Amino acid sequence: MTCQTYSLFVLSVIMIYFGRFGNSLILAQLQNDIDQLKADFNSSHSDVADGGPIFTEKLINWTERNEKRIILSQIVSMYLEILQNADKSKAHVRHISEELSTLKDSLPDGLKKMKDLMDLTKLQMSDLKIQRKAVNELFSVLKKLLETSTSLKRKRSQSQRRCKC
Repeated sequence: MTCQTYSLFVLSVIMIYFGRFGNSLILAQLQNDIDQLKADFNSSHSDVADGGPIFTEKLINWTERNEKRIILSQIVSMYLEILQNADKSKAHVRHISEELSTLKDSLPDGLKKMKDLMDLTKLQMSDLKIQRKAVNELFSVLKKLLETSTSLKRKRSQSQRRCKC
């Protein structure tokens, strides 16, 4: 797959993943719109291949459905940001923007979760007050972690019992 087609691939994965485009006719129209958008952005330029893909490699590490919703919501937001500066008088730009906006509306918590992660990375763990607060919350955090771990084990065990392989 060439770097030019990565944007189509990622956009298609996003839209199919969220069940928005099971209809191949709609997906074909979207592919046509994206091809026109590629022409608008001159995405066949030789520098597009430099450095490899920007989104698809990130998706590899996000395996669980809820995890993927977080990263995909960020990717959708980035596409919308790109399209904000595009020529909205063009039908293909409007169509892609509308479809991405619809998808973004189905992902209300991704941005909040990403912000929470960013806030955690900004904590100054060398700050004594932060350390005291963290130690004060340690039992609650461990309790949540154990609940989550136990819940996952229970789900795995139940699914293995149901499986008549």
